[in-house]
Formats: sequence, C-alpha cells, structure tokens
Amino acid sequence: MLQLRPNCECCDRDLPPESTLARICSFECTFCAPCADTVLHGACPNCGGELVARPRRPAAKLAAHPASTERVLKAAGCR
Repeated sequence: MLQLRPNCECCDRDLPPESTLARICSFECTFCAPCADTVLHGACPNCGGELVARPRRPAAKLAAHPASTERVLKAAGCR
C-alpha cells in the first residue's frame, strides 16, 4: 500500500492525500508537480526513476489506511 507521504522532498510543500500535485517514483519518493516538472524534469533525483502522478486514496479508505505523517526532506534541496 502506498505511504502517501505528506510533503515534497525538495521544497517541503504540503501534499495531503487528496492532492493532485503529488508526484512519485516507484520507490515512493514524493515531490510536488512544480518541482517534478521544472527542477527535476520528470526524473527522481534519488533513483533516476520516472515521476508520475500519485494516485489518490478514496476518503472512505483513509480512516482505515491513513496517509503517512513522516516528512522526508532532502537536506541540500533538489537544485
């Protein structure tokens, strides 16, 4: 099950579970669309994988399967 991480690893923008701005790679590294598109050019800086839109979990399922609250942030940023 996807972790649905709560923030962009580059800029620390909040990315709640319902966000349409969240982008992930196959390892679930998480970035916002502006960072993914303009800074990272669609490639994960951690693994080199493709960044794609993160699926949204239906609200009714979030109660039983909540999103992660652990924030991950690249110390040096992504620039």
